[in-house]
Amino acid sequence: MTSIRILVVNDDGIESDGIIALADALRELGDVTVVAPDADRSGTSHSISTQHVVTAIERRGRGVRSFACSGTPADCVVLGVNELCGGTPDLVVSGINRGANLADDINYSGTVGAAVEAVVVGIPAIAVSLCTSYDEAEDVLHWATAASVAVDIARETLRAPLPAGSYWNVNVPNVGLAALAGVRYTRQGRKSYAERMARDVATEGAAYYWVWANPCVGGGEGTDTDAVESGYASVTPLRIDRTDENVLERYASARTEA
Repeated sequence: MTSIRILVVNDDGIESDGIIALADALRELGDVTVVAPDADRSGTSHSISTQHVVTAIERRGRGVRSFACSGTPADCVVLGVNELCGGTPDLVVSGINRGANLADDINYSGTVGAAVEAVVVGIPAIAVSLCTSYDEAEDVLHWATAASVAVDIARETLRAPLPAGSYWNVNVPNVGLAALAGVRYTRQGRKSYAERMARDVATEGAAYYWVWANPCVGGGEGTDTDAVESGYASVTPLRIDRTDENVLERYASARTEA
């Protein structure tokens, strides 16, 4: 019987504790290969490298075959799927990201972008994030909790994949596994910024900008943000097809009637 192949990627870089915890946990489901950026590529969304070549260098001494890639998270998926997994993977898992990827922030996330690329090339995918911040110390980051949830979702996805064009976005509160309230299946919430750009001027006269200031999270009951704030892991099914079917149907019907 052929073993399950799992490709693990991220946007925080190959040295991230999150990807190490995820890859190790997923070994119970099959053969794991890691292809991750050689440095932090957070916020790169679904970008791809078109202006320069991309390299992949094997990192030895790890529990699974691992490669450091000079490109983006989406590049890592392409390399892993086509060159480095020893065959087409059955599943791509992206993460564990250090920080939430909730609501509108999924549009900027390299973690989610990698999952999108996997779905584009026809591989089931999961994006996994630990809802913490860079201000929190390493010794209070509960990677094991997010890894445990990721394994459960991965196992279910291998058993019953989502329809073509869909993928899971998973966000896990930064708590010990025993303190996790459970898992909720959710819809995407909304996130705005009270100050889209904050400006300060130094004594030398140079201007400094904080592009994302004072986030305001919302969306209401049943959203990813609501679940995490209530202590639950949020599991949201997303689609890569952004067509607004309601608008399309309205205009198609109007044209037919005319």
